[in-house]
Amino acid sequence: MGVMPNIAPSMLSSDFANLSSEAHRILDSGADWLHMDIMAICPQFNHWCSRHRKFEKAHIGIFGLSHDGYKSLDYVEALGKAGASGFTFHVETSKDNWQELIESIKSQGMRPGVALNPGTPIGEVYPLVEAEKPVEMVLVMTVEPGFGGQKFIPEMMDKVRILRKRYPSLDIEVDGGLGPSTIDMAASAGANCIVAGSSVFGASEPAEVISLLRNSVQKA
Repeated sequence: MGVMPNIAPSMLSSDFANLSSEAHRILDSGADWLHMDIMAICPQFNHWCSRHRKFEKAHIGIFGLSHDGYKSLDYVEALGKAGASGFTFHVETSKDNWQELIESIKSQGMRPGVALNPGTPIGEVYPLVEAEKPVEMVLVMTVEPGFGGQKFIPEMMDKVRILRKRYPSLDIEVDGGLGPSTIDMAASAGANCIVAGSSVFGASEPAEVISLLRNSVQKA
C-alpha cells in the first residue's frame, strides 16, 4: 500500500480512574497513537492532556457530533496546546466550516483527519481529501459512534476499498469492533490505521494483540 501501519488503542476502553498509568501501559506495549474520543469520554479531557504533555506522540481524535452541543472548532486550540498530534472531526457536522477547521488544525501543528459514520456516503469526504489544504487521514467508522464494545460492521470495508483505490498513499483509519477476529478484513480492504478498544485493553497481554494487528496490516 505504501503506507505505514499505526495501531491506536482507544482510551474509551481504559480504566478512567488510572488514565496516566493506562496510557503508559499501552504505549509501552507498542501502540503508535492513543485514540481519544472526546465526545464519548468528556469535554474536559483536554485538561488531563495538558497535565501529561509527555504523550506528545499520541494521536487524539476529536469527534464533534451536533447532538452533543459541542463544536469541533471549540477544541482545536486547547488540544493543540495540550500536545495532540492529530485532530479528527466528523464530516456530518462540519459541512459548513470544514475548510476553517482544517486551517485551524494545521495552525496548531496537528494533522487534520475526517471521520464518517456508517450511513454516510463515501463521496462526502472526497472534497476534503482533494482540497488545496486537504485532510491527511480518513476515518471510516465501522460501528455507530458513541460507545465501545459494538459489533464490527463488515459492509464498511467497501468504503475502505474505494478509498484505498482512489488514494493509494492516504492514511485510512477504521474504528469500531476491531480485534483479532476482524483485523484481516480491515487490513485486506486497505486500512492501515487501526483503532482498537476492548480487544487491546481487555487482553491479558495487550502487546500481543497490538503486534497481531500490526502484522496483519503489514502483510496486507
